[in-house]
Amino acid sequence: MTTAPTPVPAPAAADLSGGPVATDTATTSPAPTPLNSTPGAAGRRLLRGKSWLATVPLLAFFLIGFGLPAVAIVTGAFTVSSDAETGAGSFTTANLTDSVQGAYWTALVSSVKLSALTALIATAVGVPIAQAVLTSRFRVLREAVLTASGVLANFGGLPLAFAFVATLGNAGELTKMFHLTDHGWSLYSFTGLTVAYLYFLVPLMVLTITPALEGLRVQWREAAQNNRATSLQYWRHVALPILFPSLLGGFVLLFGSAFAAYATAAAMVGATVPLISRQIADALSGNVLTGQGNLALALSLDMITVAVLVMAVYLPLQRRSARWLS
Repeated sequence: MTTAPTPVPAPAAADLSGGPVATDTATTSPAPTPLNSTPGAAGRRLLRGKSWLATVPLLAFFLIGFGLPAVAIVTGAFTVSSDAETGAGSFTTANLTDSVQGAYWTALVSSVKLSALTALIATAVGVPIAQAVLTSRFRVLREAVLTASGVLANFGGLPLAFAFVATLGNAGELTKMFHLTDHGWSLYSFTGLTVAYLYFLVPLMVLTITPALEGLRVQWREAAQNNRATSLQYWRHVALPILFPSLLGGFVLLFGSAFAAYATAAAMVGATVPLISRQIADALSGNVLTGQGNLALALSLDMITVAVLVMAVYLPLQRRSARWLS
């Protein structure tokens, strides 16, 4: 029978003076350095504490460019115009009351109809174009379409009105070539203005929806195909539900662009089609009645209210879509 050898303690180390030196790790090992006291930690905390300073220019621009005009609009909408004969500067709700009656209400409803119709058509046309471009094997075609969309989306105002008058006006080239007036066509109508707006809204939709379409993962389509889903079923049950918030966001953007457009309609149709932007311009310039400056601010407040209501529907859905496309 053998026994385990008894462990022999190692001899204590000696210092230069010949005395023993303790080898206890509790006394010889350096104490761990706390994470929050590492070199540079205080500097990093200081930088994080001052990081909000980087947002000061953006906040200042927002307050000057959006905050002050918004305060001026709200304040002016509830006060009597300064160029009125009596009661200048006093509180009143007459401006808001007048802004939703008569010709002003007709113009507001007409603007909402025009904006909603053009945004809906542009969404329905722009999405297939963007999808066709993304799935094309020709990279040159994709770059050309996206570049052209970026140019056409910013082509509006007086140049666009002149181009349509010269092309589809009563004496336009296409109007005479195809005898469009014999078929009831008129550029200076609600239908003509809708066609003109689509010229820059469709390219804008292509630019807006392209990043969302690129976010659709190939694995989702492959999974649908493995479950014997057709292409139509894939778009109906997978792609469109995920893209719906992005589609709604594009619709909101197009709606706002059409709702705020002024120069194209003013130069092309004038007062033929009643629009809220035209009514604001007439009230500010005193084209119809003088002393209606604050009524124009009330009309502007109506436009802001419509935009806020539309955005209130869009924002919750956008957060839901971001979880899928991120």
